[in-house]
Amino acid sequence: MIGQFLITFREALEAAIIVAIIIAYLKRTKRGNQVKDVWIGAGLSILASVLLGAIILKIYGGLEEKELFEGIASYLAVIVLTSMIYWMATKGKNIKMEIENKVSKAISPLALISFTFIVVFREGLETVLFLTPFVTQDFSGTLIGLISGLVGALALAYLIYGVGMRINLRTFFYYSSILLVFVAAGLAGYGTHELIEWAEEEGVSLGFFEETAYDLGIPKDSVWSHKGVIGSVFAVLFGYSTSMEWGRVLVQFGYLLLALYLVFKAYGKEPVASMRNERLKSSA
Repeated sequence: MIGQFLITFREALEAAIIVAIIIAYLKRTKRGNQVKDVWIGAGLSILASVLLGAIILKIYGGLEEKELFEGIASYLAVIVLTSMIYWMATKGKNIKMEIENKVSKAISPLALISFTFIVVFREGLETVLFLTPFVTQDFSGTLIGLISGLVGALALAYLIYGVGMRINLRTFFYYSSILLVFVAAGLAGYGTHELIEWAEEEGVSLGFFEETAYDLGIPKDSVWSHKGVIGSVFAVLFGYSTSMEWGRVLVQFGYLLLALYLVFKAYGKEPVASMRNERLKSSA
């Protein structure tokens, strides 16, 4: 549930920020009468995202080779999640200027509805892709994480743009990106595990990659099992498992090291410096 909450919260917050930027720009440029078009575009994108999720679940329910589907879905989620994290780190600081520039050219209602639909649906599409591997494992937990993530993101967006609460968004995205890298690493490992199981069922030998790297010997009914009460939390957040194949170890921890390096390199020391400057201002 925690991983699902984090993913939904991050994506929904990005969508809410985009909508807030568009609405603020329209009001600032005396185009307040077009705000309704923004809500229409956002509403349609949410509807499209829900329909897409329902279609994916329907397809999954009718599949015989679920391991192959879950493996591919996990890898696809990792690819999209990684690109989203890196894009926000490298291009996110210019997002306001880019959105305002495009909204200035979207004069007609149809153009504004279409633009809003596209930018918000992108976040909805990413959310569906990220949550697909989770929903196949834990539907109720994913649903709770989805709803709580949406509520939390909308509440924070309201506090920022409605009440005027000050928050360093770049610092927020920096630390949330680090957490999401761990979630993505776990997805990469889980996807690898499912593909290894699928290969075994198909009679394909993967040699060293399918051999057990370690086994903690923890019973499945233990709270410390990766499906237990406590272990499942670590499984979602950090990719924890009581046993792993060598292929899973190499993919999961190889991805983790590479992705963390890219995040640290993309953000540099800016978030830390920003927090230090804020402390200095408050103490002055």
